[in-house]
Amino acid sequence: MQITFHGRDHNCTIEVDDGSSIRQTLEAAGILPSTVVVSFEDRILPHSTILNADVKLLVTTVSSGG
Repeated sequence: MQITFHGRDHNCTIEVDDGSSIRQTLEAAGILPSTVVVSFEDRILPHSTILNADVKLLVTTVSSGG
C-alpha cells in the first residue's frame, strides 16, 4: 500500500506492507518517530496505529530545546 507523509518538513510517498504501524512506516521513510506527531483529518494518531489502506498523513515536527 502507499503511504504519503506531508507537512512543512516532510513530503514523501512510500510502499509498505498492509498491517505496518505508523512507527514502522516513519522509520522506512527515514523519519525519526520521536521527532514528529502524525495526524489524519485533524486527529493525532498514536505511532502504534496499524495502517491497512493507502492514506495521506500530516507529519508535524515537534520542536524542543532551550
